[in-house]
Amino acid sequence: MMMDCTCSKKIRPGIDTGAISIIRSGILIVFLVLLMGTLSHGQSDYGRIDMADVVLIYHGGVHRPMEWTQDQFDPYVVYEDETGAKDWLFDGFLFLEFKDGNGRGFAPGYVGEHARKTEWEWLMDRHFGATTAFGALDASIDAQIKELGAPPFKHKVIMGLPSPIPDFQDWGELDGQTLDFSSEEDRLKAAYWFIEEFVNRFKAADYKHIELEGFYWVDEDVAKNEDILNQIGDYVRTKDLKFVWIPYWGAKGYDRWQELGFDFAWQQPNHFFNSNVPDSQLDKACEFGRKHGMGMEMEFDGRALARSETGFSHRLEAYIHYFERHHVFSEASIAYYEGGNGVYQFSKSDNPADKKLFHKLAQKIIDRKTMFFSNGKK
Repeated sequence: MMMDCTCSKKIRPGIDTGAISIIRSGILIVFLVLLMGTLSHGQSDYGRIDMADVVLIYHGGVHRPMEWTQDQFDPYVVYEDETGAKDWLFDGFLFLEFKDGNGRGFAPGYVGEHARKTEWEWLMDRHFGATTAFGALDASIDAQIKELGAPPFKHKVIMGLPSPIPDFQDWGELDGQTLDFSSEEDRLKAAYWFIEEFVNRFKAADYKHIELEGFYWVDEDVAKNEDILNQIGDYVRTKDLKFVWIPYWGAKGYDRWQELGFDFAWQQPNHFFNSNVPDSQLDKACEFGRKHGMGMEMEFDGRALARSETGFSHRLEAYIHYFERHHVFSEASIAYYEGGNGVYQFSKSDNPADKKLFHKLAQKIIDRKTMFFSNGKK
Protein backbone atom coordinates (compact mmCIF):
# COMPACT_ATOMS: atom_id res chain seq x y z
CA MET A 1 0.00 0.00 0.00
CA MET A 2 1.32 3.49 -0.85
CA MET A 3 1.70 6.03 1.96
CA ASP A 4 1.29 9.80 1.57
CA CYS A 5 4.73 11.14 2.55
CA THR A 6 3.42 14.69 3.18
CA CYS A 7 2.04 13.68 6.57
CA SER A 8 5.38 13.53 8.39
CA LYS A 9 8.22 14.55 6.10
CA LYS A 10 9.28 18.08 5.23
CA ILE A 11 10.16 19.03 1.68
CA ARG A 12 13.82 19.95 1.36
CA PRO A 13 14.56 23.52 0.23
CA GLY A 14 15.07 23.90 -3.50
CA ILE A 15 12.76 21.04 -4.54
CA ASP A 16 9.77 21.96 -6.73
CA THR A 17 6.71 20.78 -4.82
CA GLY A 18 4.62 20.91 -8.01
CA ALA A 19 7.02 18.49 -9.69
CA ILE A 20 6.79 16.14 -6.72
CA SER A 21 3.02 16.20 -6.96
CA ILE A 22 3.21 15.27 -10.64
CA ILE A 23 5.65 12.44 -9.88
CA ARG A 24 3.37 11.10 -7.14
CA SER A 25 0.39 11.20 -9.49
CA GLY A 26 2.38 9.34 -12.12
CA ILE A 27 3.44 6.67 -9.64
CA LEU A 28 -0.17 6.23 -8.54
CA ILE A 29 -1.36 5.85 -12.14
CA VAL A 30 1.31 3.24 -12.87
CA PHE A 31 0.35 1.38 -9.69
CA LEU A 32 -3.32 1.33 -10.65
CA VAL A 33 -2.56 0.16 -14.19
CA LEU A 34 -0.41 -2.67 -12.87
CA LEU A 35 -3.09 -3.59 -10.35
CA MET A 36 -5.78 -3.69 -13.03
CA GLY A 37 -3.56 -5.85 -15.20
CA THR A 38 -3.03 -8.24 -12.31
CA LEU A 39 -6.75 -8.45 -11.65
CA SER A 40 -7.68 -9.03 -15.28
CA HIS A 41 -4.86 -11.40 -16.27
CA GLY A 42 -4.07 -13.05 -12.94
CA GLN A 43 -6.92 -15.44 -13.65
CA SER A 44 -6.90 -17.97 -16.46
CA ASP A 45 -7.10 -16.77 -20.05
CA TYR A 46 -9.74 -17.59 -22.63
CA GLY A 47 -8.80 -20.18 -25.21
CA ARG A 48 -7.71 -19.29 -28.74
CA ILE A 49 -7.39 -21.53 -31.76
CA ASP A 50 -6.17 -20.72 -35.28
CA MET A 51 -9.66 -19.47 -36.11
CA ALA A 52 -11.16 -16.29 -34.74
CA ASP A 53 -14.85 -16.58 -35.65
CA VAL A 54 -16.34 -19.99 -36.43
CA VAL A 55 -19.93 -20.23 -37.62
CA LEU A 56 -21.85 -23.49 -37.14
CA ILE A 57 -23.22 -24.80 -40.45
CA TYR A 58 -26.01 -27.33 -39.93
CA HIS A 59 -25.91 -29.40 -43.09
CA GLY A 60 -26.87 -32.85 -44.25
CA GLY A 61 -30.35 -33.54 -42.97
CA VAL A 62 -33.13 -33.13 -45.54
CA HIS A 63 -35.17 -31.18 -42.97
CA ARG A 64 -32.76 -28.22 -42.99
CA PRO A 65 -33.87 -24.87 -44.49
CA MET A 66 -30.57 -24.35 -46.32
CA GLU A 67 -28.89 -26.47 -48.99
CA TRP A 68 -25.79 -24.27 -48.59
CA THR A 69 -25.36 -23.10 -52.14
CA GLN A 70 -22.86 -20.40 -53.11
CA ASP A 71 -25.37 -17.57 -52.84
CA GLN A 72 -26.43 -18.81 -49.40
CA PHE A 73 -22.81 -18.82 -48.23
CA ASP A 74 -22.05 -15.32 -49.53
CA PRO A 75 -23.37 -13.38 -46.47
CA TYR A 76 -21.32 -15.66 -44.20
CA VAL A 77 -18.13 -15.15 -46.17
CA VAL A 78 -18.43 -11.35 -46.46
CA TYR A 79 -20.51 -8.64 -44.83
CA GLU A 80 -21.95 -5.94 -47.06
CA ASP A 81 -23.12 -2.78 -45.33
CA GLU A 82 -25.80 -0.32 -46.48
CA THR A 83 -23.29 1.60 -48.60
CA GLY A 84 -22.31 -1.54 -50.50
CA ALA A 85 -18.90 -1.78 -48.83
CA LYS A 86 -17.76 -5.36 -48.20
CA ASP A 87 -15.40 -7.00 -45.74
CA TRP A 88 -14.49 -10.54 -44.77
CA LEU A 89 -16.70 -12.06 -42.08
CA PHE A 90 -16.34 -15.63 -40.72
CA ASP A 91 -12.98 -17.32 -41.14
CA GLY A 92 -14.09 -20.71 -39.77
CA PHE A 93 -16.99 -22.99 -40.77
CA LEU A 94 -17.99 -25.91 -38.55
CA PHE A 95 -20.22 -28.38 -40.40
CA LEU A 96 -22.37 -30.61 -38.21
CA GLU A 97 -25.54 -32.65 -38.26
CA PHE A 98 -27.57 -34.48 -35.61
CA LYS A 99 -30.08 -36.33 -37.78
CA ASP A 100 -30.75 -37.16 -41.41
CA GLY A 101 -34.36 -35.94 -41.46
CA ASN A 102 -35.57 -39.43 -42.29
CA GLY A 103 -35.60 -40.90 -38.80
CA ARG A 104 -31.91 -41.67 -38.19
CA GLY A 105 -29.67 -39.82 -35.72
CA PHE A 106 -25.92 -39.14 -35.74
CA ALA A 107 -25.83 -38.53 -31.97
CA PRO A 108 -27.82 -40.04 -29.09
CA GLY A 109 -31.12 -38.52 -28.01
CA TYR A 110 -32.36 -36.79 -31.17
CA VAL A 111 -34.43 -39.49 -32.89
CA GLY A 112 -35.35 -43.06 -32.08
CA GLU A 113 -33.20 -44.83 -34.67
CA HIS A 114 -29.42 -44.56 -34.85
CA ALA A 115 -27.56 -43.81 -38.08
CA ARG A 116 -25.95 -46.79 -39.76
CA LYS A 117 -22.89 -46.93 -41.97
CA THR A 118 -25.25 -46.21 -44.87
CA GLU A 119 -26.26 -42.88 -43.30
CA TRP A 120 -22.68 -42.05 -42.33
CA GLU A 121 -21.63 -42.48 -45.97
CA TRP A 122 -24.65 -40.48 -47.14
CA LEU A 123 -23.73 -37.65 -44.77
CA MET A 124 -20.20 -37.61 -46.13
CA ASP A 125 -21.50 -37.52 -49.70
CA ARG A 126 -23.73 -34.56 -48.83
CA HIS A 127 -20.67 -32.48 -47.99
CA PHE A 128 -18.81 -33.13 -51.22
CA GLY A 129 -21.44 -31.98 -53.69
CA ALA A 130 -20.14 -29.79 -56.52
CA THR A 131 -22.63 -26.96 -55.96
CA THR A 132 -23.35 -27.24 -52.23
CA ALA A 133 -21.46 -27.43 -48.92
CA PHE A 134 -17.65 -27.41 -49.32
CA GLY A 135 -17.73 -26.83 -53.07
CA ALA A 136 -20.12 -23.90 -52.70
CA LEU A 137 -18.13 -22.38 -49.84
CA ASP A 138 -14.93 -22.58 -51.87
CA ALA A 139 -16.67 -20.97 -54.84
CA SER A 140 -18.07 -18.17 -52.68
CA ILE A 141 -14.63 -17.36 -51.30
CA ASP A 142 -13.14 -17.48 -54.79
CA ALA A 143 -15.69 -14.98 -56.09
CA GLN A 144 -15.06 -12.60 -53.20
CA ILE A 145 -11.28 -12.79 -53.61
CA LYS A 146 -11.68 -11.59 -57.19
CA GLU A 147 -13.44 -8.51 -55.82
CA LEU A 148 -11.67 -7.88 -52.50
CA GLY A 149 -8.29 -9.54 -52.95
CA ALA A 150 -7.01 -12.38 -50.78
CA PRO A 151 -7.88 -12.18 -47.06
CA PRO A 152 -5.13 -12.06 -44.39
CA PHE A 153 -6.11 -15.56 -43.23
CA LYS A 154 -6.99 -18.98 -44.62
CA HIS A 155 -10.63 -20.06 -44.39
CA LYS A 156 -10.86 -23.30 -42.42
CA VAL A 157 -13.50 -25.97 -41.96
CA ILE A 158 -14.24 -28.47 -39.22
CA MET A 159 -16.33 -31.58 -39.80
CA GLY A 160 -18.76 -33.07 -37.31
CA LEU A 161 -17.92 -36.67 -36.43
CA PRO A 162 -20.96 -38.96 -36.07
CA SER A 163 -21.19 -40.65 -32.71
CA PRO A 164 -20.78 -44.46 -32.64
CA ILE A 165 -23.63 -44.87 -30.17
CA PRO A 166 -22.96 -47.60 -27.56
CA ASP A 167 -24.84 -50.89 -27.80
CA PHE A 168 -26.04 -50.25 -31.37
CA GLN A 169 -25.70 -53.52 -33.26
CA ASP A 170 -27.03 -52.65 -36.71
CA TRP A 171 -24.42 -50.14 -37.91
CA GLY A 172 -23.01 -52.35 -40.66
CA GLU A 173 -19.78 -53.96 -41.79
CA LEU A 174 -16.14 -52.97 -42.14
CA ASP A 175 -13.71 -55.27 -43.91
CA GLY A 176 -16.28 -58.05 -43.90
CA GLN A 177 -16.90 -57.83 -40.15
CA THR A 178 -20.25 -56.76 -38.65
CA LEU A 179 -19.55 -54.13 -36.01
CA ASP A 180 -21.19 -54.27 -32.59
CA PHE A 181 -21.09 -50.93 -30.76
CA SER A 182 -21.31 -52.61 -27.36
CA SER A 183 -17.61 -53.16 -28.06
CA GLU A 184 -15.24 -50.24 -27.49
CA GLU A 185 -12.97 -51.62 -30.20
CA ASP A 186 -15.77 -51.64 -32.79
CA ARG A 187 -16.86 -48.09 -31.94
CA LEU A 188 -13.29 -46.93 -32.46
CA LYS A 189 -13.06 -48.80 -35.77
CA ALA A 190 -16.12 -46.95 -37.05
CA ALA A 191 -14.83 -43.56 -35.91
CA TYR A 192 -11.39 -44.17 -37.41
CA TRP A 193 -12.96 -45.30 -40.68
CA PHE A 194 -15.02 -42.10 -40.99
CA ILE A 195 -12.02 -39.89 -40.20
CA GLU A 196 -9.80 -41.71 -42.70
CA GLU A 197 -12.39 -41.69 -45.47
CA PHE A 198 -13.25 -38.05 -44.92
CA VAL A 199 -9.64 -36.85 -44.85
CA ASN A 200 -8.88 -38.74 -48.07
CA ARG A 201 -11.91 -37.30 -49.83
CA PHE A 202 -11.14 -33.77 -48.67
CA LYS A 203 -7.58 -34.05 -49.96
CA ALA A 204 -8.78 -35.44 -53.28
CA ALA A 205 -11.20 -32.54 -53.70
CA ASP A 206 -8.23 -30.15 -53.71
CA TYR A 207 -10.17 -27.02 -52.76
CA LYS A 208 -8.48 -23.72 -53.56
CA HIS A 209 -9.47 -21.65 -50.55
CA ILE A 210 -10.49 -23.89 -47.64
CA GLU A 211 -8.40 -26.08 -45.35
CA LEU A 212 -9.54 -28.90 -43.09
CA GLU A 213 -8.78 -27.91 -39.50
CA GLY A 214 -10.21 -30.87 -37.62
CA PHE A 215 -13.20 -32.84 -36.39
CA TYR A 216 -15.99 -31.86 -34.02
CA TRP A 217 -17.57 -34.22 -31.49
CA VAL A 218 -21.30 -33.74 -32.20
CA ASP A 219 -22.49 -35.14 -28.87
CA GLU A 220 -22.70 -32.11 -26.56
CA ASP A 221 -21.96 -34.08 -23.40
CA VAL A 222 -19.94 -37.20 -22.62
CA ALA A 223 -22.60 -39.31 -20.94
CA LYS A 224 -21.97 -41.71 -23.82
CA ASN A 225 -18.59 -42.63 -25.31
CA GLU A 226 -16.36 -41.01 -22.71
CA ASP A 227 -14.27 -44.17 -22.81
CA ILE A 228 -13.16 -43.66 -26.43
CA LEU A 229 -12.66 -39.89 -26.69
CA ASN A 230 -8.95 -39.86 -25.90
CA GLN A 231 -8.26 -42.53 -28.50
CA ILE A 232 -10.29 -40.65 -31.12
CA GLY A 233 -8.45 -37.44 -30.29
CA ASP A 234 -5.11 -39.20 -30.65
CA TYR A 235 -6.15 -40.59 -34.03
CA VAL A 236 -7.29 -37.18 -35.27
CA ARG A 237 -3.94 -35.72 -34.23
CA THR A 238 -2.08 -38.33 -36.31
CA LYS A 239 -3.61 -36.50 -39.28
CA ASP A 240 -2.22 -33.16 -38.01
CA LEU A 241 -5.77 -32.08 -37.24
CA LYS A 242 -7.61 -30.91 -34.12
CA PHE A 243 -10.39 -32.56 -32.14
CA VAL A 244 -12.86 -29.97 -30.78
CA TRP A 245 -16.07 -29.78 -28.77
CA ILE A 246 -18.85 -27.35 -27.75
CA PRO A 247 -20.52 -28.64 -24.55
CA TYR A 248 -23.83 -27.24 -23.38
CA TRP A 249 -23.94 -25.46 -20.04
CA GLY A 250 -23.52 -27.98 -17.23
CA ALA A 251 -22.87 -30.91 -19.59
CA LYS A 252 -21.07 -33.90 -18.15
CA GLY A 253 -17.37 -33.31 -18.66
CA TYR A 254 -17.60 -29.63 -19.61
CA ASP A 255 -15.08 -28.64 -16.94
CA ARG A 256 -12.47 -31.23 -18.00
CA TRP A 257 -12.46 -31.02 -21.78
CA GLN A 258 -8.67 -31.28 -22.03
CA GLU A 259 -8.60 -34.40 -19.86
CA LEU A 260 -11.14 -35.97 -22.24
CA GLY A 261 -8.78 -35.60 -25.19
CA PHE A 262 -10.05 -32.47 -26.92
CA ASP A 263 -7.64 -29.93 -28.36
CA PHE A 264 -10.09 -27.07 -27.97
CA ALA A 265 -13.57 -26.33 -26.66
CA TRP A 266 -16.04 -23.47 -26.79
CA GLN A 267 -18.56 -22.99 -23.98
CA GLN A 268 -22.28 -22.64 -24.67
CA PRO A 269 -23.93 -20.07 -22.37
CA ASN A 270 -27.44 -21.41 -23.24
CA HIS A 271 -29.00 -18.01 -22.54
CA PHE A 272 -30.67 -16.91 -25.78
CA PHE A 273 -33.32 -19.60 -26.10
CA ASN A 274 -35.26 -19.22 -22.85
CA SER A 275 -36.58 -15.84 -21.71
CA ASN A 276 -36.59 -17.11 -18.12
CA VAL A 277 -32.79 -17.42 -18.14
CA PRO A 278 -31.42 -14.13 -16.76
CA ASP A 279 -28.63 -12.15 -18.38
CA SER A 280 -26.47 -13.01 -15.37
CA GLN A 281 -26.08 -16.45 -16.98
CA LEU A 282 -23.78 -14.76 -19.49
CA ASP A 283 -21.61 -13.55 -16.61
CA LYS A 284 -21.34 -17.10 -15.30
CA ALA A 285 -20.58 -18.59 -18.70
CA CYS A 286 -17.88 -16.05 -19.56
CA GLU A 287 -16.22 -16.45 -16.16
CA PHE A 288 -16.34 -20.24 -16.54
CA GLY A 289 -14.92 -20.10 -20.06
CA ARG A 290 -12.01 -17.93 -18.95
CA LYS A 291 -11.31 -20.11 -15.91
CA HIS A 292 -11.13 -23.26 -18.02
CA GLY A 293 -9.23 -21.84 -21.00
CA MET A 294 -12.15 -22.16 -23.41
CA GLY A 295 -13.48 -20.12 -26.28
CA MET A 296 -17.06 -18.87 -26.08
CA GLU A 297 -20.15 -19.50 -28.18
CA MET A 298 -22.51 -16.72 -29.24
CA GLU A 299 -26.09 -17.92 -29.70
CA PHE A 300 -29.02 -16.56 -31.68
CA ASP A 301 -31.47 -17.53 -34.40
CA GLY A 302 -34.29 -16.01 -36.45
CA ARG A 303 -36.08 -14.93 -33.29
CA ALA A 304 -33.51 -12.13 -32.97
CA LEU A 305 -35.03 -10.41 -36.01
CA ALA A 306 -37.44 -7.54 -35.48
CA ARG A 307 -40.34 -9.38 -37.14
CA SER A 308 -40.26 -12.15 -34.53
CA GLU A 309 -43.07 -12.00 -31.99
CA THR A 310 -40.69 -13.26 -29.30
CA GLY A 311 -38.81 -9.96 -29.27
CA PHE A 312 -35.53 -11.79 -28.70
CA SER A 313 -33.35 -9.16 -30.36
CA HIS A 314 -32.46 -7.85 -26.91
CA ARG A 315 -31.11 -11.27 -26.01
CA LEU A 316 -28.63 -11.15 -28.88
CA GLU A 317 -27.74 -7.62 -27.77
CA ALA A 318 -27.07 -9.05 -24.30
CA TYR A 319 -24.47 -11.45 -25.73
CA ILE A 320 -22.72 -8.56 -27.45
CA HIS A 321 -22.78 -6.50 -24.26
CA TYR A 322 -21.52 -9.27 -21.97
CA PHE A 323 -18.87 -10.41 -24.44
CA GLU A 324 -17.60 -6.83 -24.48
CA ARG A 325 -17.76 -6.62 -20.69
CA HIS A 326 -15.79 -9.84 -20.24
CA HIS A 327 -13.26 -9.11 -23.02
CA VAL A 328 -14.39 -12.10 -25.08
CA PHE A 329 -14.21 -10.16 -28.33
CA SER A 330 -10.64 -9.06 -27.67
CA GLU A 331 -9.26 -12.29 -26.21
CA ALA A 332 -11.18 -15.45 -27.20
CA SER A 333 -11.97 -17.56 -30.21
CA ILE A 334 -15.74 -17.46 -30.72
CA ALA A 335 -18.15 -20.00 -32.21
CA TYR A 336 -21.51 -18.76 -33.51
CA TYR A 337 -24.73 -20.74 -33.28
CA GLU A 338 -27.19 -18.90 -35.53
CA GLY A 339 -30.00 -21.41 -35.86
CA GLY A 340 -29.08 -22.72 -39.29
CA ASN A 341 -29.87 -19.57 -41.27
CA GLY A 342 -29.91 -16.61 -38.87
CA VAL A 343 -27.12 -14.70 -40.59
CA TYR A 344 -28.76 -15.30 -43.96
CA GLN A 345 -32.07 -13.93 -42.65
CA PHE A 346 -30.38 -10.81 -41.29
CA SER A 347 -28.65 -10.26 -44.64
CA LYS A 348 -32.02 -10.31 -46.45
CA SER A 349 -33.92 -8.13 -43.99
CA ASP A 350 -34.85 -4.56 -44.93
CA ASN A 351 -35.85 -3.68 -41.37
CA PRO A 352 -33.67 -0.81 -40.05
CA ALA A 353 -33.55 -2.39 -36.58
CA ASP A 354 -32.21 -5.64 -38.04
CA LYS A 355 -29.65 -3.80 -40.13
CA LYS A 356 -28.45 -1.85 -37.11
CA LEU A 357 -28.18 -4.90 -34.84
CA PHE A 358 -26.40 -7.11 -37.33
CA HIS A 359 -24.07 -4.29 -38.37
CA LYS A 360 -23.04 -4.03 -34.73
CA LEU A 361 -22.20 -7.74 -34.56
CA ALA A 362 -20.59 -7.88 -38.00
CA GLN A 363 -18.33 -4.95 -37.21
CA LYS A 364 -17.10 -6.78 -34.10
CA ILE A 365 -16.25 -9.82 -36.22
CA ILE A 366 -14.52 -7.71 -38.87
CA ASP A 367 -12.45 -5.84 -36.27
CA ARG A 368 -11.37 -9.13 -34.70
CA LYS A 369 -9.67 -10.16 -37.93
CA THR A 370 -7.15 -7.36 -37.43
CA MET A 371 -6.44 -8.49 -33.87
CA PHE A 372 -6.13 -12.18 -34.71
CA PHE A 373 -4.45 -12.09 -38.10
CA SER A 374 -2.43 -8.87 -38.13
CA ASN A 375 0.84 -10.82 -38.47
CA GLY A 376 -0.08 -12.54 -41.68
CA LYS A 377 -2.09 -15.57 -42.70
CA LYS A 378 -2.87 -18.25 -40.16
